[in-house]
Amino acid sequence: MARRSAPEVNAGSMADIAFLLLIFFLVTTTMEKDKGIARQLPPINKSEIIPPKIKKKNLFIVLVNKNDQLLVNDAPMELKNLREAAIEFLDNGGAPSNSTEYCSYCKGKKSPSSSDNPDKAVISVQNDRLTSYNTYIAVQNELVAAYNFLRNRESQRLYGWEFTEIKKDIDLGRFKGKAKDEINVKLKEVQKLFPLKLSEAQPKKIQ
Repeated sequence: MARRSAPEVNAGSMADIAFLLLIFFLVTTTMEKDKGIARQLPPINKSEIIPPKIKKKNLFIVLVNKNDQLLVNDAPMELKNLREAAIEFLDNGGAPSNSTEYCSYCKGKKSPSSSDNPDKAVISVQNDRLTSYNTYIAVQNELVAAYNFLRNRESQRLYGWEFTEIKKDIDLGRFKGKAKDEINVKLKEVQKLFPLKLSEAQPKKIQ
């Protein structure tokens, strides 16, 4: 008796189904975004430069320990209060009115025990080697936000627009207008009013 041959399965449609499933998963799956800091590092300078002496009152020192706790100028502080404290420090304007370092646009308390002016004010951050990455990013974001708040205030006062919005539009190529060069000049002028002087020390063990 002749043996019947087994019918072949048409596998052509299987490839189409697999391809459709692959497209479905690519479209519906959400990819987790990496967290990071958009900052350009300065070029390596091999020449030996003696660092300038900084008055203690012009330093805003932020220490973060392994438990993600903050110590700001020798006092414990919650992360939620860091931005406001940084703004108060940068905007203090403590130099005397008859001094060449006097800040005419600063609106702070003008305390003689805090920063003389924004150009002299330096924020120093030092993390423990075991500080969590999330806290590291959060601290950096709060400090940069303090600078952006003050820059937005001055750009509104001088030009009637937000510094961060215009800079973002230019960086992303969304700025429409013939006055791009003029706007860039104004952006640099605002940056000079509150220059970002954010120093990050090498991580070490912090109690």
